[in-house]
Amino acid sequence: MRALVIHESLTGNTRRAAGIVVEELIARGWEASECSSRTVDLAALQQADVVVVGTWVDGLILFGQRPGGSGKLSKIPLLAGKPTYGFVTYAVDAGKTLDKLTAVLEDRDGDVRGAMAIRRDQLEVGAVSLAAGIVEAVPAALA
Repeated sequence: MRALVIHESLTGNTRRAAGIVVEELIARGWEASECSSRTVDLAALQQADVVVVGTWVDGLILFGQRPGGSGKLSKIPLLAGKPTYGFVTYAVDAGKTLDKLTAVLEDRDGDVRGAMAIRRDQLEVGAVSLAAGIVEAVPAALA
């Protein structure tokens, strides 16, 4: 299986989580790479069986949360109905950001199969868990 992890990162936490997801997918026998939402690797996107998109939670702590860089995410290339997974990194509360990220990915023609909020002080645990869940779910989903 091939995966492309696209990330939008402000402070580096989301980029770090994306790298951990890639490393974990590779450790589980997949081909995987990552790129920024600003410079999407079109060849890797075309070849990918699965797309993972991550960003940070932007907005106020108790309300108004949204996917960080959603303007850039809304301009990523169309995902051609590929199985797509999303994730957000956050400090205090993710609010309804996953629902909003899912809507953005569906607007880009992603077949969203799941999404996960990863607390920034638990990046490794969350990213490993996300990758494991994708590996477990995807073969059945593509069969």
